[in-house]
Amino acid sequence: MTRATLDKQPHEVAAMFDDVAAKYDLTNDVLSLGQARLWRRAVAKAVDAKPGDKILDLAAGTGTSSLPFAAAGAYVVPCDFSLGMLREGKRRQPELPLTAGDATKLPFADGVFDAVTISFGLRNVQDTNAALREMLRVTRPGGRVVVCEFSHPTWAPFRTVYTEYLMRALPPVATAVSSNPDAYVYLADSIRSWPDQPALASRLQQAGWSKVAWRNLTGGIVALHRGYAPA
Repeated sequence: MTRATLDKQPHEVAAMFDDVAAKYDLTNDVLSLGQARLWRRAVAKAVDAKPGDKILDLAAGTGTSSLPFAAAGAYVVPCDFSLGMLREGKRRQPELPLTAGDATKLPFADGVFDAVTISFGLRNVQDTNAALREMLRVTRPGGRVVVCEFSHPTWAPFRTVYTEYLMRALPPVATAVSSNPDAYVYLADSIRSWPDQPALASRLQQAGWSKVAWRNLTGGIVALHRGYAPA
């Protein structure tokens, strides 16, 4: 696997997620110290799915992130480019229409979704700007986007502690609970090199999204960015 600061090769990233699919959700819960479930609930609240809504859930992995939207009565399409993740998701949630797709070339028509969301996957896409434009293309006028992604803690002392955790504590913890600990070294590096909150907001605006805003979760470890497709 190439370093996150270098160009990401889609086939390598997909293979990495294939390897960790079986234990991915469990590993995330352990590594986030239980915060991952709180972040998923925050995403569900921000998307605010209504009965009959069409929701595209990108980087959905095994489909765990899609379940709240389905429970709200929406028609949700979990989409991921890791076939290993999708196979594991189909085993767990056979009722969901899990779909293989590349975020930079989505296999959907223009303007078909009321909302598009992606959680902890945008930083693993080879071309972030192309993905944001594609998300806009498949969203109806007035529809919304919710991006949940690791970000930069806003309090400097906490940011230092967090960085130390990522680079020192995360690898041994991942070794204990993950089937591919090297994948989590890559993921830690990708978190460190990801743009901060204002920079990601700027990218959303440049891609054509309007009314872009964000709010921090867990002190800025994670940020929720929202925007709307121009009406």
